[in-house]
Amino acid sequence: MTLIETLHREELAQQRKQSAAVIAARDVHIKLLTEQVQLLRAQKFGPSSEQLSPDQIRWLFNEAESLAAASAQAQAASILIPAHERTARGHRKALPDTLPRVEVIHDLAEHEKVCPHDGSALQVIGQESSEQLDYVPATVRVLKHICLKYGCKICAQGVKTAHKPPRILPKSNASPSLLAHIVTAKYADGLPLYRQETQFARLTIDLPRVSSARWMIQLGTDSVIPLINLLNELCWTQSLIHLDETTLQVLKERQAPHSDHYLWVRCAGPPGKRIVLFDYDASRSAAVPMRLLSDYHGSILTDGYAGYDVVAREQSLLHGGCWAHARRKYDEARKAALTASIERNRADEILALIRALYGIERELKESHADDSARLAARRQRSQPIIAAIKAWIDTHRPQVLPQSLLGKALTYTLNQWPKLTVFLEHGHFPLDNNRAENAIRPFVIGRKNWLFSDTVAGAQASANLYSIIETAKANGIEPHAYLTRLFTELPGAQTVEDIEKLLPFKPE
Repeated sequence: MTLIETLHREELAQQRKQSAAVIAARDVHIKLLTEQVQLLRAQKFGPSSEQLSPDQIRWLFNEAESLAAASAQAQAASILIPAHERTARGHRKALPDTLPRVEVIHDLAEHEKVCPHDGSALQVIGQESSEQLDYVPATVRVLKHICLKYGCKICAQGVKTAHKPPRILPKSNASPSLLAHIVTAKYADGLPLYRQETQFARLTIDLPRVSSARWMIQLGTDSVIPLINLLNELCWTQSLIHLDETTLQVLKERQAPHSDHYLWVRCAGPPGKRIVLFDYDASRSAAVPMRLLSDYHGSILTDGYAGYDVVAREQSLLHGGCWAHARRKYDEARKAALTASIERNRADEILALIRALYGIERELKESHADDSARLAARRQRSQPIIAAIKAWIDTHRPQVLPQSLLGKALTYTLNQWPKLTVFLEHGHFPLDNNRAENAIRPFVIGRKNWLFSDTVAGAQASANLYSIIETAKANGIEPHAYLTRLFTELPGAQTVEDIEKLLPFKPE
């Protein structure tokens, strides 16, 4: 073989290697694009729930037990799947006894109150009743405050005039109930002020949205600040705080109008004294959680945002991670994978293990286990499943494309692993950060309606009013009734004790 032929063969071999590399890279790219298309299709047309079908659940839980048993540290875990409860068709739920009743009597005509057999008068011997849910449309009225004057008719002196109680907005003609209605409609029901303006117009009331907006800013940035400050202080005394954040667009800010700003949420407190606090900030830097937790020395539970790691490290906070975030990433990988593919089977396997963890937590919740009982159960039952999850990840990670959704899910889980396993050693830690996510969801829904805040003052006012609304809801308190009381009594509160009595907590 000549030298020229040898060089030619080596050149062909090199070209084949380069072509194979290009084809392999294209295959990977096509696979990733196909995965994205599958995920977008599932998000657009598929069910939004992360729950699986009964057949999948039955197979996956058996698979989970097999995988857990295969682990060196695993023990058999019996997971019970509660039957799906359905209301029997044809049986309507009774109307609440707390609603007022108005009796509508239906009587026979006078000529029908005669016995057809002997002509004697019929007597009432009983009754049949049924109930309808009625609706009384909203009414608007004017409260005319009259301050009586007193004077001495003999000396024509000593004139005294009765004082009106202090008002939440002294120069406004809005009553506490009207303000409560506007706040509740906007922040609890997601109804923008311009839609409320049209509703009032149908009631022949000219209430411009500009006036309503001014009232909201005055309430949120001034009137309710004493209550917000007290809720902040109480939040810092709790053993565990959940944190989360979401985007918010503010038009009149130093940054570009299209830039994302952020609304941060903190959740803490036991049942009956739940605390939900929203804070606005133009930044998502670690300085924000440092400010929100400046006087705190307990535990936090968050998602994977690195800014929380900084404050946890600086203030020596016990930091837990969120299994719901990890599970969501595997669920997205499952939805993006082709049916009966290796990726789909792998996602099914690890989702089964995570669901087993949640099955244990559900049982503990239903049995009202305290922190010590929860910790003991986790060490006995959850620890083997966690070991199985770690063994599964270590086995399959080298076989998965790092850029794929499943690869990203595995990387996220490993990066968060120290925080995801905190719950095994601390009974007061829940398995996920859903409490914060659920608290922030009404804001996200409302944002779809009103889209943005006009000014920084408006964003800050919205954050404070959301805090009060969501804290009341978290404690099972009807927002409108509570806000009416708050806006009536808060102007007269003089001491911390007076403000404490107005907190949206259940009475002990």
